[in-house]
Amino acid sequence: MSDTGTKRRIERFDPTIEPKWREFWEREGIFKAGRRTGAPRRYILEMFPYPSGDLHIGHLKNYVIGDALTRYYVIRGYDVLHPFGWDAFGLPAENAAIKYGRHPREWTYNNIAESKKSLEIAGIMYDWSREVTTCDPDYYRWNQWLFLLLYRKGLAYRAKATVNWDPVDQTVLANEQVDAEGRSWRSGAKVEKRELEQWFFRITAYAERLLNDLDKLDQWPDNVKTMQRNWIGKSEGAEVTFLALPPDADPHAPPESVAEPLVVFTTRPDTLWGATFMVLAPEHPLVAKLTAPDRRTEVEAYVAKARTESEIERTSVTREKTGVFLGSYAINPVNDERIPIWIADYVLMGYGTGAIMAVPAHDQRDFEFARQFGLPVRVVVQPPGDTLDGETMT
Repeated sequence: MSDTGTKRRIERFDPTIEPKWREFWEREGIFKAGRRTGAPRRYILEMFPYPSGDLHIGHLKNYVIGDALTRYYVIRGYDVLHPFGWDAFGLPAENAAIKYGRHPREWTYNNIAESKKSLEIAGIMYDWSREVTTCDPDYYRWNQWLFLLLYRKGLAYRAKATVNWDPVDQTVLANEQVDAEGRSWRSGAKVEKRELEQWFFRITAYAERLLNDLDKLDQWPDNVKTMQRNWIGKSEGAEVTFLALPPDADPHAPPESVAEPLVVFTTRPDTLWGATFMVLAPEHPLVAKLTAPDRRTEVEAYVAKARTESEIERTSVTREKTGVFLGSYAINPVNDERIPIWIADYVLMGYGTGAIMAVPAHDQRDFEFARQFGLPVRVVVQPPGDTLDGETMT
């Protein structure tokens, strides 16, 4: 009611008009790209969902943002390509089929139909003529073509590596699919670390080019380019081979005849004289060979525990250092000193060689580990204007 007392009609949204406009949009092809010849163009893409069921509010939260951005540019005269698709190729479909007693294809395509209906009801501005489904042969034939091309060029190869394993879904998970507590975002199970043979792409062959070409992306934000540089993770240094003596090695035999070569990567080979112990990642292939019989139970328990931890947990700078002595020693190549070999979860198999020479006087994590377990701290590089003492430095 107005100030003068005159009644005024209150407009209310009537959801029954929505089907009318959805039919109009479909009939006129309003959402299709290519309708505005000569107009400036934009390509907007959100991550495709995995059709394990109908969509939920979490999906909508993501796709409404893309819809709003699309409409923003359309209103301003742009010709916008806003496609959609389904990330529908993977083991979870097989697990769901087993669970519900239905064929994976039937299960997946029914979910796609339901999810598409939900997006259409929401009025999301997608060009459905560009829809792709990754489990369709006409889509994944190009994956196969690309893989064979990489394989023939020597850029696809098989190797063993440690992976995140979901014990419920029986699938491998990316790091992004594991939460801060080390649980799978899919099943909620505690993620395990397993060593599996798998396919790799030799993207490291292009690392230098990728780094150099980041400088050409003058439209990219600096923080995004920094993240890319950190992901590529270029480190300059040297590989150094230590001789690791198994606990059952003949003490009278020449070390080189009984030792296992233990290769480490270091960005500071000048600190080799300060190495007072070695640390292997729990997943390192030499752990079993270098573990003394009386240490085996403790070592195996530690390895099993490390397999349940996320990389975030293992590399946390605030976490107290843990580790186990293997009962074996390595020979430092610059001074022939025998130094103990440990395993610790702060060393990752995915960085360098999965083994480090620990120089506690000149590396913070090594220093904390040495203080935790009473290992020597030897200073070999003195900063200008100061004198470090391995016994008292903090």
